[in-house]
Amino acid sequence: MNIVVSSSTAGLSMRSPVRWRVAWENELRLADHIELSDFFRKTYGPTGEFNAKPFGDHRSWAGARPELRVIGYDARGVAAHIGALRRFIKVGDVDLLVAELGLYGVRPDLEGLGITHSMRVMYPVLQKLGVPFGFGAVRHALKEHLTRLLARRGLATIISGVRVRSTLPDVYLNLSPTRVEDVLVLVLPIGRPISEWPTGTVIDRNGPEL
Repeated sequence: MNIVVSSSTAGLSMRSPVRWRVAWENELRLADHIELSDFFRKTYGPTGEFNAKPFGDHRSWAGARPELRVIGYDARGVAAHIGALRRFIKVGDVDLLVAELGLYGVRPDLEGLGITHSMRVMYPVLQKLGVPFGFGAVRHALKEHLTRLLARRGLATIISGVRVRSTLPDVYLNLSPTRVEDVLVLVLPIGRPISEWPTGTVIDRNGPEL
C-alpha cells in the first residue's frame, strides 16, 4: 500500500512541491532501492566516506532494515526520507516495544525541508501501528536543532546521559561485534505518556541500529 500523503509542502514555495509517500518495505521495487541508495550516498557522503559505505551495491539501508518508510519526492527525485522499525529494546531492566526511527536524510539542497515535515507524516502512521513510543538515537551536535524543531513543539522528548548498545551490521564484520555510543535519545510518546518511559542509563537494541 503506497499512500501519497500530500502534494505540496508549506513554506517551500520557491521550490518544486514535495509529495510524501508511506511505503511498506515489501512494496519497494528494485528501482526504488537504487534511487534511495543513490540518495543516501549523496546525503551521508559529505559527513564522511565511512557513513556512506553501507549504501553501496543498491543497498538502501545501513544496519537493520526498516519496516516502513516515509519518502518525500519532488521534481528532482527523492527529497527526504525517514524509516521505522517495530522492535523490542531493553531500557535498563525493562523490555519495551518501540518503533525505532532512523535513516533520516534530507537532500543537501533542501535543508529547509526540516525533520518536522517528515515527522508530521510519520506520527499518524505510528499511531495506527499502536506502538507506545517512537525511539531514536542522535548525535549530541543535533541537540539544539531537534529541540527547536521537535521538543519545543511537544512532538518529542530528548534524553541525555544514556548509552546505547548495538550489534554491528554485516558491512562492519571486520570490527568489534558490538558498539556502545553516548548519544541523545529521542522519545516520541505515541500510545503512552512520556512519564511511563523507563528510567535507565543503558539501552540495548540487541540488534543493529536502524
